[in-house]
Amino acid sequence: MPEGSLKDLLIDGVIGGVGGVLVFLPNIMILFFFISLMEDTGYMARTAFIMDRLMHKIGLHGKSFIPMLMGFGCNVPAVMATRTLENKKDRILTMLIVPFMSCSARLPVYVLLISALFTENQGLILISIYTLGVLMAVLTALALKKTYFKQETVPFVMELPPYRKPTLKNTTRHMWHKASEYLRKMGTVILVASIFIWALGYFPQDVEYSKDYETEITKAYSSKDFDSEFGVSKIRNISQMSHNELSEQVSMIEELEKMQEAERLELSYIGRLGHAIEPIMHPLGFDWKIGISIVSGLAAKEIVVSTMGVIYQAEKDADENSSKLIKAMRSERHRSGKYEGELVFTPLVGYGFMAFVLIYFPCIATIAAIGRESKWKWAIFAMIYTTLLAWVVAYLIHQLGVLLQIGM
Repeated sequence: MPEGSLKDLLIDGVIGGVGGVLVFLPNIMILFFFISLMEDTGYMARTAFIMDRLMHKIGLHGKSFIPMLMGFGCNVPAVMATRTLENKKDRILTMLIVPFMSCSARLPVYVLLISALFTENQGLILISIYTLGVLMAVLTALALKKTYFKQETVPFVMELPPYRKPTLKNTTRHMWHKASEYLRKMGTVILVASIFIWALGYFPQDVEYSKDYETEITKAYSSKDFDSEFGVSKIRNISQMSHNELSEQVSMIEELEKMQEAERLELSYIGRLGHAIEPIMHPLGFDWKIGISIVSGLAAKEIVVSTMGVIYQAEKDADENSSKLIKAMRSERHRSGKYEGELVFTPLVGYGFMAFVLIYFPCIATIAAIGRESKWKWAIFAMIYTTLLAWVVAYLIHQLGVLLQIGM
């Protein structure tokens, strides 16, 4: 297809949106396979029975333990697993606290920030973030149980099935039924939302750059050593340039392209939104670039890292192991405001950022699952409540950290 908006929509919007669904399918199939295996053996019912006394102390049912445990893999099947709860209020309450469990999509963000900003006790810091999520789930459950979901405690009664030898046929059938249901229910919602987030980052196209990037890139490509049609990958006369000269020219072209993409993203609607929410993010120690990453993470949390790779001019498809992105983060400084000239990413800001990513706005797939499994008013409540709670927690972390630093 020729270059243009339609091609970009299909590749980055549609295929990228479908990919956002499919990327979790292997994990979900494996997860459901072993859960089906445990259900067929009769062990799952005993797990719920064993955990009932502990779960009742925080106002939950013993069966709520299984969805919460599943949430550490992926929040979407965890929300779907709340169907095992007969009581409607218990089911909704469990759905609302499942997003506090750190799913696998959040892990790349944690790994990136811990690798970049913390040199000691990295394992303990990661465990503390997971613990913070469990603590937020417990506090939320206690608060909601004493207010909206207040009710008489129902005695735990369930039939414990005998232990059985599972069959591969039944286990596989159960696994596929749940996985296909995930694709059907979540696919349409995620696709629409992904296209919307893509459009925010893609438009407007007629932006005015600070410099003429296209002319500078064209000049570099039109030199005798580069094929203007295929770019850097087709070098015609490599013998006329030394290795160092060639590396410098390649690096210059790549740098220009990264600068252009970063500036384009800043001038897009999502970039403008990042600038618009900067006053709200400023008390947390965040700048507008972190704001853009947070907005892009509404679609899926793993997008936060790749967005940071673009906005910090590191790599378009950066991951948590990108040395360029880590280096760029360590050197980034505030350009205006109260913290002008200071480093953006400090261990304190990094920890607050991880806490914010942990708590705020469950990914669109999870929101869709909550809406489908209960009512959309609870999905909207989850969006608003978790985002407000994330801001408060990140604010407290930042302010307490600043006070401790001053006290020292």
